[in-house]
Amino acid sequence: MGMEVLSAICREPGLEPVCGVDKGATESYIQLPNDSGRLPVSRDLENLLITYKPQVMVDFTNAEASIAACKLAAKNGTNFVVGTTGLTEDNISELDKLANEHGIGAFVAPNFAIGAVLIIQLARRLGRFFDYADIVEMHHEAKIDSPSGTAIALARNLLEGRGGPFTRPYPEKEPVGGTRGGEMDGISIHSVRMPGRMAHHEVIMGTQGQTLSLRHDTINRECYMPGVILAIREVIKSKGLVVGLEKLLDL
Repeated sequence: MGMEVLSAICREPGLEPVCGVDKGATESYIQLPNDSGRLPVSRDLENLLITYKPQVMVDFTNAEASIAACKLAAKNGTNFVVGTTGLTEDNISELDKLANEHGIGAFVAPNFAIGAVLIIQLARRLGRFFDYADIVEMHHEAKIDSPSGTAIALARNLLEGRGGPFTRPYPEKEPVGGTRGGEMDGISIHSVRMPGRMAHHEVIMGTQGQTLSLRHDTINRECYMPGVILAIREVIKSKGLVVGLEKLLDL
């Protein structure tokens, strides 16, 4: 994702990458994807923030690393865009507090793919019409969190649209434990992890005599870049935290 974001920024008029951080960095510079020069890289985020003073930090790491990075960004007056999944409600509250205390803009989204944002919005609108709901999400084998942040966002929006928990049938016999998946207020969530996958989410809703399915498939990481670029441009325009790409898409 880091290289994908870097390539997108290099293609975008009016945006310029100024530095990059990588905990495994062994060189002081890397070549930019468009061969327009070299980019300073380091394991030391705070030194980069002080030296190069970026307007925006883009973070796609993990929840623990993300919070630590955002604390340093806020301390140095740098706006931040976070695409890391696995953030808890307490983490979101902490980022909100950081943004307000330091007077910077902050943006967090569980998914930057516009199609994924649309399926989440549809889930909110349709949840009230159905009694049962399952979510199936499939990702590559290296994804560190389960279920995905998008699956959790789908479940939350289904529940908000319905205004209460869904009906969840429990089997009388379960020879293999956990086959009904994890549960979130009556919604069963199933996670698949294996090679050959990028990111896939399906919501299956049911009520008497009918079912309705919504599915979004991520083919490659390019699909996230329009949302990331939009967030970078918008985060510097206001102070405080904004959560969710739908806020920027006027949905």
